[in-house]
Order: sequence, then structure tokens, then C-alpha cells
Amino acid sequence: MDMVQRYRTSNPYEKAFGYCRALRKGPFIFVSGTTAIDLTTRKVDHPSSAYHQALKALKELRVAMESLGGNKADIVKYEDYIVWVQMFVTHENDATEVTRALKEEMKDVEPTATMILGAKFVSPDMHVEIEADAVVLL
Repeated sequence: MDMVQRYRTSNPYEKAFGYCRALRKGPFIFVSGTTAIDLTTRKVDHPSSAYHQALKALKELRVAMESLGGNKADIVKYEDYIVWVQMFVTHENDATEVTRALKEEMKDVEPTATMILGAKFVSPDMHVEIEADAVVLL
């Protein structure tokens, strides 16, 4: 039986709400919804920029994937084995900036994506949260 590997950060919400940033079981990696929390100050970074929050969240997703032996090219949706990212965005007018960040960070990976508008987060300074699933094929 495959062991579960967990990746944790100092994000205050992980401990407060009882979850880990990411986990791996066999070839599958699941990354929790990720926002732009500064792990040193424990405050939301870039409170006025959905674009910069999305870039930071995508970079944190990459770090989580890599810490568990994957990379952004391994991001897939479990049920369909297709490349997949899910984005939750507070304001409709931030959608263009969030997708711009996705294109810049993912480059040629070209994931399929779902964007849900009108999300409400635990902090009013959060504009975007991004999650992803991956299958690491060796």
C-alpha cells in the first residue's frame, strides 16, 4: 500500500483549519486551494492586485508539487486524466488578470481550467484561490 506524503507550510490557515497544503498518494498529488499568503508575515500579499495574488498562488502550487516529486506539467484532473487547474475569483473584473497570470506561469503546459466567479474568502484582502491535482507518470 502506498504511503501518504504530506507537504505543509507555515500558512496559518493550515493549522487553524486542520489541513495540509498538498499530499501525495502513489502517483497522485492534490494541492489545496492556495492563496497569496506571505509565510513570514502571515498576511495576504498584494491586497489590491488579483494578478500578483494569482502569480504568487501559482508559484506556491509549483513549490508544493515539486516538494512531493511532481511539477506543473503533471497537473491533471483525476477523473479524466486531463491537465486541470481550478480558480476561484472574487470579482469578475479580476478574471482577465488571473488568466494572464495563469498563462505566464504555466507557459506551454496549457492546462484546462475552471474559473468560478463571485467567490468569498476568509480574508477580504484575498481576490483569488487556485487549486490543482496531478498525476506523476514515471
